[in-house]
Amino acid sequence: MTSTTTETDLALNRLAVSANATAAAVRVEQLTRIYAAGGQRVAALDNVDAAFARGTFTAVMGPSGSGKSTLLQTSAGLDRPTSGRVWVGDQELSRLSEAKLTRLRRSEIGFVFQNFNLVGALTVEENITLPLRLSGVQVDRKWLAEVVERVGVTERLQHRPAELSGGQQQRVAIARALAMRPTVVFADEPTGALDSHTAADVLGLLRSIVDEQGQTIIMVTHDQLAASYADRVLVLADGRIVSDTGVRA
Repeated sequence: MTSTTTETDLALNRLAVSANATAAAVRVEQLTRIYAAGGQRVAALDNVDAAFARGTFTAVMGPSGSGKSTLLQTSAGLDRPTSGRVWVGDQELSRLSEAKLTRLRRSEIGFVFQNFNLVGALTVEENITLPLRLSGVQVDRKWLAEVVERVGVTERLQHRPAELSGGQQQRVAIARALAMRPTVVFADEPTGALDSHTAADVLGLLRSIVDEQGQTIIMVTHDQLAASYADRVLVLADGRIVSDTGVRA
């Protein structure tokens, strides 16, 4: 890709971001994240502009080190950008105190981590409902039962994480992210530890909550099959967007 083409694509992307701002569940503007590595400054994200419309499913792809996970973490308020701005709905994250940011994450954001981040001392059910209890929200038992059945952990609710396989722990992490019915779910390789059958069930669940509940999902994946469940595939390389394609009718 030539530098001229790159600049043209970035300019068009900024126009699209601006036009879709009011309909966006998540929006980032000139998002940059620089890390120090080996005495050098490395740009994990380099002036990224993107808008993620409400009620859509986006797959974020790219090679290792392209900035995929950094985009998720900064967009979810888990990491502060070096520069640029992030909105979740109409809330600009840089303007929020840590306390307000924590409340926003608990109520509006679900996050599925690669390493699960489950609490070892809690049962599966307690892990899934932990965000609800921290927010003082009553558990919707009907929705909880549907979620745990779809991700395949109904028979494991009274077990602790150490008693589960890696795949089962990932299912619990996905159920925890969905239990709050958040406005947006960020998922970092959510099916990476699952067998193909369970992965298809989980991806079907993610697809259904977009179609039926109007939630927004932004998912990092290396898997082309997983990406095929999305409405849109956004590809990063060297901290920049190099492709942005709709894949569903």
